[in-house]
Amino acid sequence: MKSFRTADHRRLAYEDSGGSGPAVLCLAGLTRNSREFSDLAAHLAPRYRVIRLDSRGRGRSEHALDPIAEYTIPVEAGDARALLDHLGLARVAMIGTSRGGILAMALACGAPERVSGIVLNDVGAVVEGQGLLRILSGLGRAPAAASFAEAAAELRAANERAFPDVSLADWERFARRIYDDAEGRPALAYDPELRSAVAAGLDAAGPTVSLWPLFEGLHGVPVLVIRGANSDILLPATVAEMARARPDIETLELAGRGHAPFLDEPEALAAIDGFLARHAG
Repeated sequence: MKSFRTADHRRLAYEDSGGSGPAVLCLAGLTRNSREFSDLAAHLAPRYRVIRLDSRGRGRSEHALDPIAEYTIPVEAGDARALLDHLGLARVAMIGTSRGGILAMALACGAPERVSGIVLNDVGAVVEGQGLLRILSGLGRAPAAASFAEAAAELRAANERAFPDVSLADWERFARRIYDDAEGRPALAYDPELRSAVAAGLDAAGPTVSLWPLFEGLHGVPVLVIRGANSDILLPATVAEMARARPDIETLELAGRGHAPFLDEPEALAAIDGFLARHAG
């Protein structure tokens, strides 16, 4: 894993793999990190240069000194842009899961010439309050599980309605990506102070958050929206309204998935392959 320094001197970590093909920047969900995209990166690496950022306070990146000021969309989108500058990349395709998709939209609004296309994984022009409150209810809490096998069982129990066909073995693989390994015990892989920043943002915006200004500001940037059919963050009505506003966007709904699809599903990989073939580079 490599790292760079931001303008405010935070050390941020990133993975840079694949060949000399077009660059694809992957941005993870709120509490997740570059490991979230491990399978997708392996799939794309033969054809693309795949860059995966640990946003500040996540994974191997340095934590904020002022969480409420630093764990914000403008700051984190600026970090992603700073990584592109650090790597000397003038233009990339972007794949963003949940908050990562919001960061991708924010970056593209500020610098559309830097973005050749965006894949939005289970995030769109409206973020539903019910889903946000569900996420906030567990945000910042250390895992109770004493082992990764226990964590897998807890994840399956908590998500069996939204993800009914995911095996216990796959949940354990997922657990090892979202948690750090503290001598065999799962541990938070993000700064628990992220909770205070998110809670402050929700107090200001209300439980349901409109991102229409970001979506409408993409100025023709190609977009693929992937939605989990059981998602409580991105609703079908929102995707339909986005498609009415931008008839050129591509959409995909994945059965048996909630928030957010893993992006290892065959349908998701096929859609991403086609989108990148048309818009990466």
